[in-house]
Amino acid sequence: MTFLVFDSGIGGLGVVEEIRFLAPELGLDYLADDGFFPYGEKADDVLLRRILAVVGAGIGLVKPAAVVVACNTASTIALGALRAAFDVPIVGCVPPVKPAAAASLTRHIGLLATPATIRRPYLQDLVERFAGGCEVHSLGTPVLAALAERKFWGEGVDLSALEAAVAPLFAGGEKIDAVALGCTHYTFLLPELAALWPDKKWFDPAVAVARQAVRVAGGAGAGGGRFFVTGSGRDGDRVGRRIEGYGFTAMERLGVPAA
Repeated sequence: MTFLVFDSGIGGLGVVEEIRFLAPELGLDYLADDGFFPYGEKADDVLLRRILAVVGAGIGLVKPAAVVVACNTASTIALGALRAAFDVPIVGCVPPVKPAAAASLTRHIGLLATPATIRRPYLQDLVERFAGGCEVHSLGTPVLAALAERKFWGEGVDLSALEAAVAPLFAGGEKIDAVALGCTHYTFLLPELAALWPDKKWFDPAVAVARQAVRVAGGAGAGGGRFFVTGSGRDGDRVGRRIEGYGFTAMERLGVPAA
């Protein structure tokens, strides 16, 4: 059996890359709910129904040993419901607030995430537990996930749009020296973020998620290699070439029952 890695789009491929590095023998399938992307601005109840339906369809098809929810928005909304609904281990995605707080010398840290993640009590609880003594400056932006998607598919990054989207974080927090990325899509923008703000330490959510997935893996065998989407209109050959580097074969469309 394999692991099923789920995300709203390509963000979870950063987690896949880390898992491949840590445990290259682990079988992985991938499920991107690109038919409902982006998640960040949709209502919680709508997202909850959608996530349960999509992940349920993936579990029914793949029969995975575990599911990695490599999406911060989905994790903050649906982890409890997924664990109650399905009898497989579910690994969630947590913004790297803890390592950012530990690394900060100024005791001012930044948190970049989708608006949906920023507004949830789950995040406030995380800050209270792991960033005590730090001033946490949060910014919810709907722009970065789309910029990351475009970069992944070879369309380049609009640096002026990226800078304009992130600059308000530092306008209100000039002392910030460490930034936690609260969305796995943002992994793909790390080189640009580091180039624009080289004096900051940037913390990638993919690393901790991958480590937890490998711990949960246990005796999960090889296999996998399937890449499922729910609505991609992209050219299949182009997708195939792009995902091949992550160990996946041609794209397959997954039918999703009505939520």
